[in-house]
Amino acid sequence: MANPGMHPVTQAAAWMGGALVALAAMAVASRELAAHLSIFQILFFRSACGLLVVSLILWRAGWGQVRTRRLRGHLVRNASHFCAQYGWVYGMVYIPMAAVIAIEFTAPVWTILLAAVIVNERITPPRMVSVALGLAGVWLIVQPAGAPVHPAALAVLASSVAFALTYVMTKKLTPTETPLCILFYMSAVQLALAAVPSAFDWRPIPLQAIHWIVVVGLASLVTHYCLARAMKLADATIVVPLDFLRLPFIAMIGALLYGESVRMSLFAGAALILAGNLYSVAAEKRRSRSLQGSGS
Repeated sequence: MANPGMHPVTQAAAWMGGALVALAAMAVASRELAAHLSIFQILFFRSACGLLVVSLILWRAGWGQVRTRRLRGHLVRNASHFCAQYGWVYGMVYIPMAAVIAIEFTAPVWTILLAAVIVNERITPPRMVSVALGLAGVWLIVQPAGAPVHPAALAVLASSVAFALTYVMTKKLTPTETPLCILFYMSAVQLALAAVPSAFDWRPIPLQAIHWIVVVGLASLVTHYCLARAMKLADATIVVPLDFLRLPFIAMIGALLYGESVRMSLFAGAALILAGNLYSVAAEKRRSRSLQGSGS
């Protein structure tokens, strides 16, 4: 994906490019599968593919790392992530792809609020600004000029809150759990959660859907992996603007493949959310440097 000889920022950009392609593939695969399968089936096969891949890796890396004393944390994290994935796929089927991505950008706003409640993180003034801009941005996106709100937009907004809870629970788990352990329980728990509703609404799987099942399963893992590598290589102030490129990229895919049109208010709202996120990240970075300077 990226040449080790490249500058770290260039490598991060390359990994973000991989994440963009994988995310677009997952979005298209989800929409194509929705013509044949229920959303619960899509989530079932997504988790099944993920569990197979993670199990193959663990077979080489060692199964001992999946032992955990924090099963409750894994269950909460993955119940939340399962709900988030359902809302995300539901949105991809019923509203423009770009609208889903734009609303998804509010996840950091909800993360700030949930982290204050769950892990007692302080809501600093820059974070308050981020929350205010984020809420203003989401209002522009979901209800432009007084137009009625599509139920799928509300589902995606709820999924963003659920994604935020997932991020907070991941932060609580990472001190004791390995990434492979977290990925294993993510796939296993969500496979179980999707199995029951899928069984009650099982639809025949046509041959033309099989390759999309593989795409939706693998693209999810690739997206998470590429984002993690990018975050490791570059500062968040660089990665966050690169992540914003998801919006025009997905808007272009939606326009080319499905004839979707995108309102300017969507980009304006997303820009407000991005500005809030960047301001908060930059302010926290300055605060951290100030604390380090005063302690030296």
